[in-house]
Amino acid sequence: MFENYEELSAEQIDLLREIGNIGAGNAATALATMLDEKVDMTVPSVRITGFDEAVTSLGGAETMTVAVLVNFSGDANGMIMFLLNVEDAKSIMDILIGEDDGEEELSEMKISGIKEIGNILSSSYLNAISALTGLTIHVSVPYVAIDMVGALMSVPIIEFGAIGEKLMFIEENFLGETNELKSNMIMFAEIDTLKVIMQKLGLEI
Repeated sequence: MFENYEELSAEQIDLLREIGNIGAGNAATALATMLDEKVDMTVPSVRITGFDEAVTSLGGAETMTVAVLVNFSGDANGMIMFLLNVEDAKSIMDILIGEDDGEEELSEMKISGIKEIGNILSSSYLNAISALTGLTIHVSVPYVAIDMVGALMSVPIIEFGAIGEKLMFIEENFLGETNELKSNMIMFAEIDTLKVIMQKLGLEI
């Protein structure tokens, strides 16, 4: 029996990695539909890591980043945060919109587009969990923020830090015909949710 992320066994972590891999595959399919082109995916890196290590992987506390936060509830509870470097966010939105507006700041239109991408990719992971387990999962309206990584990461720390200092960190590269999107996804499920997921998948807890 585990009570926080630090106590997860190697087998339990492998199961979370497999869910992350399936979610990333769903995300690539969803992104291909959105971009209207074939999208390949490198093998995603899925690991259980600490908040500080996640901040370092995202470029350091002061790196300006776009984050799309989605809470989920129902039979499973937690949050997913989709994170994209501001420069990469500008590039992918220039491609989606079909023009470079020459602005250094992200326009409202581009921010709205990033929110939609984050929502689609987050939903892909949650749909994977739902399909594998039969759990009913409700997704909140996505919230988008642009800030330094350190400030953005304070949100899951404040909300979930009391039940552990680890989270699931997913790094992925989506390769389209004309562009590449490198993104990161952070998922933090409540401990009771992790237990339910593992029981549904036949794993001893």
